[in-house]
Amino acid sequence: YDELAELAAAAEPGAGGITLVPHFDGERTPNRPDATAALYGMTLANTRRENIARAFVEGLLCSQRDCLELVKGLGVDVKRILLIGGGTKFAAVRALAPAILGMDVELPETDEYVAIGAARQAAWVLSGETEPPTWPVKVETTLTGEPTPQVYEQYVRWRG
Repeated sequence: YDELAELAAAAEPGAGGITLVPHFDGERTPNRPDATAALYGMTLANTRRENIARAFVEGLLCSQRDCLELVKGLGVDVKRILLIGGGTKFAAVRALAPAILGMDVELPETDEYVAIGAARQAAWVLSGETEPPTWPVKVETTLTGEPTPQVYEQYVRWRG
């Protein structure tokens, strides 16, 4: 992961025009179970390890941005993003997430936030309450970055 992060950091936003559409196992937003992954925009001039590494990270994050845009389109006012899961261990994801998602990103204090979230959801369901309880989230780090809307626009153009 360290080498991939270094390579991705060495490339400019937009990965020299290379875009990964990361539907390796279908896609959930929109629901397209037969979607497949693809690299677009490769030429002899831009096909470098750095650009491919950056396109990989940008594509994964742009897929998450699709989910974010869907939620916003439903009228949800997204005030914060909590980045959880295995991807948070990857320096390139942490570095690029705020720029591609278009807002600050928070990392929780615990590495096991996915499991904690599942346990909390189960506790709520078992409680029989109609409204979910609120639990405080201890934030370890807030990641910031200059938005790069051109990266998401490039991704949208290729993913269709």
